[in-house]
Amino acid sequence: MEEVVLLETLKEYFGYESFRPLQKKIIENIFKKKDNLVIMPTGGGKSICYQLPAILLPEITLVISPLIALMKDQVDGLNANGVPAAFLNSSQEEADKQAIFQKIDKKEIKLLYVAPESLQFVDRFLSDGKVSLIAIDEAHCISSWGHDFRPAYTQLGYLKNRFPSTPVLALTATADKATRNDICRQLNIPDAKKHVASFDRKNLSLDVKQGIKRFEQISQFLKNRQKESGIIYCLSRKTTEELAGKLKAKGFKAEAYHAGLAHLERSQIQDDFINDEKQIICATIAFGMGIDKSNIRWVIHYNMPKNLEGYYQEIGRAGRDGLPSDTLLFHSYADVIQLQKFASNAKNEDVQLAKLDRMKQYSEALSCRRKILLSYFGEFLEEDCGNCDICRNPPEFFEGTVIAQKALSCIFRLKGTEPIGTVIDVLRGSQNEVIRRNGYEQLSTYNIGNDISWRHWQQYLIQLINLGYVEIAFDRNNHLRLTEQAKKVLFEKETVYLADVQEEQLKTPEEKAATAANSLFERLRQLRLKIAKEEDIPAYLIFNDAALKDMEKQRPMSDSEFLLINGVGRKKMEDYGYRFIKEIIAFSKDKRENKPKKKTTKGNTLKETLTLYEDGLGVEEIAKERGVAKNTIITHLLKLYDEKEEINLHQLIPISDLKAVEKAKKKLDNPGSLKAFYEYFEEAIPYETIKISLKILDDKEN
Repeated sequence: MEEVVLLETLKEYFGYESFRPLQKKIIENIFKKKDNLVIMPTGGGKSICYQLPAILLPEITLVISPLIALMKDQVDGLNANGVPAAFLNSSQEEADKQAIFQKIDKKEIKLLYVAPESLQFVDRFLSDGKVSLIAIDEAHCISSWGHDFRPAYTQLGYLKNRFPSTPVLALTATADKATRNDICRQLNIPDAKKHVASFDRKNLSLDVKQGIKRFEQISQFLKNRQKESGIIYCLSRKTTEELAGKLKAKGFKAEAYHAGLAHLERSQIQDDFINDEKQIICATIAFGMGIDKSNIRWVIHYNMPKNLEGYYQEIGRAGRDGLPSDTLLFHSYADVIQLQKFASNAKNEDVQLAKLDRMKQYSEALSCRRKILLSYFGEFLEEDCGNCDICRNPPEFFEGTVIAQKALSCIFRLKGTEPIGTVIDVLRGSQNEVIRRNGYEQLSTYNIGNDISWRHWQQYLIQLINLGYVEIAFDRNNHLRLTEQAKKVLFEKETVYLADVQEEQLKTPEEKAATAANSLFERLRQLRLKIAKEEDIPAYLIFNDAALKDMEKQRPMSDSEFLLINGVGRKKMEDYGYRFIKEIIAFSKDKRENKPKKKTTKGNTLKETLTLYEDGLGVEEIAKERGVAKNTIITHLLKLYDEKEEINLHQLIPISDLKAVEKAKKKLDNPGSLKAFYEYFEEAIPYETIKISLKILDDKEN
């Protein structure tokens, strides 16, 4: 597929001028009919990897998605962008299903979303050749190594056998190495090209605090976030209800969300949150997987999550529009005990407990938190992020290269076959059954660290894991293995700085100031909310926060300028452009009226008009300000335009009037006469509008 076609489709339907990293490569692979596994963080643009090809491919694209709410959200978004899409699930009436089948037969639908449990509906009308692409979202659900294993996903391996010539695209936001390999094996796509995007969400700040006086800390956190949307994740239903009640009492629009609520009530709460009717959701982890709301500004974990994959996915629901957003995690020993109970007797209990331990290590870490998250997903960050609580208030560090070399050498001598406890026992020269049985006392690294306590070695090894020099192989009984980065320490004399484990008291960072309530962004946000209520759709489906921020910055005042906003496609411009441009112009007017009046001299009348125009005033406002006729200002602006000043004539007249003048020009016998046009339109179009239109048309012809 030609690049120009891909870019035109991207702008036309999704409003973007360019692809994000990896998107173009993945899409090109799809057109080559190759299988792909995509590991891309929440908000990284996974959906476009199959939605854009679906528009251009000849047959239907089948999308497997785990939640009805997620399907509905995606389908609503596609339809809002002018892409025909539908979903099938067990909750639909038979008549609704039949109507969708008929549309598919007529090739009126480009994307069909189906839950894994509902695949039997698809089998009866699709055959090989009728499906151009199979996309499997949340693909980690197929693996028992994954953090959100779902038995219904294990049947999806038959799809490649059923549609052998159709490319399969498996997508997930979070999967470690073991899970990635398991996904490909179970989906029967062993040769799939793996695309791993950067997990570095720079716009998310990361903070961790002790789980004491949590409500007081949350209240302080929310003090300057009165109008921002956020989620608070809790372990129990009871906690969600109690916390929501306390927040309501403080005047916040908060609701509890958990599996114990009736389906209709849950749906209503979710819709209210999506449509900005509710500001805060206090939820169990059942909430959020089906949410594609781009303007969630913060996420709080009231309790510690059970693993880093879940934590990363949940904080990833904040700031999907790329704007700065905050995350806060509370942790306590009580949370760890509770989560250990949840993991006991599970089918993959050992894996769950090991991943819980890694989550605990993250919570208690003394190194850059972003480095820890990225190294967990196989990505190495050279510099500290500067946007986490550790970076903002760093502990005392010391030069720990020798300690690191001893630890890494020991793991190397053990050939990556032992967990952290055995590594420490070898370093400290312990005499236990594991050491004797395996002959580890013969290793050159045996007893080389007996001057350091067991607890300190544990902390130092955790730091080396966090720094990306060591990884835990969860699919190999939690053995420690060296990463590529370890070679720099062992063979290239890279210096390693370790945190002093005695210095664990961290300062509390100051809260960020909230956005001013009277900003243009807030005006546009209120307009978006109003339109969303009128059309009964989620506000972010109209424009996301990033698009509103771009409007605030660029101040578009014409259709052509509005189309240049990132995230604005042609259909969105046609549907909503007029109202947003009107609001931007009104804001500029209000801002001008509230500013102190400038003292001007009568020296250069053209310059005075230009100054007022550059301040954002319209023709009538300039005329009123200067005490002259509107037609005089039009004359000034046309003269300034001829003198090559940056005057946007298109802003001064409606596009419909310009088109009308253009048509009239072709019909009139004397198109050079303003009076001829004025009489032709029966005085419905003013002289000044005709004058400006003719200037634009003359320039166009020349």
